Amino acid sequence: MIGYVTLGTNDLQRGARFYDALAAELGTTRMMEWPGAIAWGTPGAGAGIGLTKPFNGEAASVGNGVMVALEAKSKEQVDRLYEIALKHGGTCEGPPGPRGDGGFYAAYFRDPDGNKLNAFLMG
Repeated sequence: MIGYVTLGTNDLQRGARFYDALAAELGTTRMMEWPGAIAWGTPGAGAGIGLTKPFNGEAASVGNGVMVALEAKSKEQVDRLYEIALKHGGTCEGPPGPRGDGGFYAAYFRDPDGNKLNAFLMG
């Protein structure tokens, strides 16, 4: 079981605006904050997500092949999360729509630092 995922940022305040907007749509908020890092989620309700400036002081970079998936409650919420992401500085990596044959509906986007995310619904 994954407890949380942390992504790097080079501009914490810009990233915070992006993730605050996604978290609001998902019905959660910031649960921890300290200099250089913020975490969103609801204790006991599944994996959270953190955004941090790298501990070693180097520039944050995107992991090739790394993606964080945000579970939505409906296709409409997938669509809204995608639109929120783009409105808050994200970029499109694949618009909302069905993927494959198994009832998987998803939208893909990157945050302002280039970290890849998706919003999805199974079934």
